[in-house]
Amino acid sequence: MTTAQTGLLGVGVPLSGAWATPDNQKGIAGLAEELGYHSLWTFSRLLFPLSTDDAEWTSEFEPAFNHGVAEPVTTLAQVAAVTSRVRLGFSVINAPFTAPAMLAKQLIQLDRISGGRLDVGLAQGWSQEEFIAAGVPMGRRVARMLEYAEVMRRMWEGEIAEYKGEFTELPRTLVRPRPDQETFPLLLGGSTPEAFARAGRVAQGWVSPGFVTLSDIATASRGVRAAAEKAGRDPEAFRVVVRATTFLDTDQQALRPDGERELFRGPFEQVVEDLHRCWEAGATEIFLDFNFDPAIVGPDITPEAARTRVTKALEAFAPMTAARPQG
Repeated sequence: MTTAQTGLLGVGVPLSGAWATPDNQKGIAGLAEELGYHSLWTFSRLLFPLSTDDAEWTSEFEPAFNHGVAEPVTTLAQVAAVTSRVRLGFSVINAPFTAPAMLAKQLIQLDRISGGRLDVGLAQGWSQEEFIAAGVPMGRRVARMLEYAEVMRRMWEGEIAEYKGEFTELPRTLVRPRPDQETFPLLLGGSTPEAFARAGRVAQGWVSPGFVTLSDIATASRGVRAAAEKAGRDPEAFRVVVRATTFLDTDQQALRPDGERELFRGPFEQVVEDLHRCWEAGATEIFLDFNFDPAIVGPDITPEAARTRVTKALEAFAPMTAARPQG
């Protein structure tokens, strides 16, 4: 049996706001690899609607998105070209927005560019405006995501692939060139018991949304591993990846509706404590994502100032990459 590594620490690539320049993306990626971080991550955001009744679009997003969000696949390809060791991941791509054969082809090439370092996080999407823009019906989006993931898995793992389902069809086809990795390293998102069960049943792990509590992480860890065991899979091999939306050196203490404190907000020592508590709660990997912090992505922050601030933060957290708690 293979046991998943624990205590791994990664970094979110500059992706939103004015700091998400190509130079900053390459610079932060190179620095993270040099400092020993385990992974680099991008996320998917198709648009930021200017008029919406959806409560999910809150003011929390506005500082990050007022300059837009970079496209994640091409961004990670650029990062792959300037690194050689660090893992590369998506947290997440909304699978229904892209034809599965097309996305599979892109990811195969990205895996080849990176030398087999790619992890793929998929989710079903939640924004009605994004579904409209993508030209895809929002109904049965979970079933669509799972079907698309199956098409991509077949193309990733087999030189000859074929599929016919409810939402898509892949004619019998020769899939070349081949990816460097032999298996599809799939993580699934979602915040419900059903989502945790899906991840344990059909993926290699779960990836969190951007704002989580310790209870969320513990519940997800138990749910994913219980579903894996029920499906006859090794629960200890499953990954629980936490996206740590980080607001460093802030005095702002946010509480969720359930009364739990939002993690990764506060001075350096508080964030370090949160990281350790998340690993204890069942996380195997955590990545620091600065893409929502107004002190980094705010409208008055220059790309140079943001990079300087994050550089200092990554240097401060770097000792944790050399002394990981092992579970």
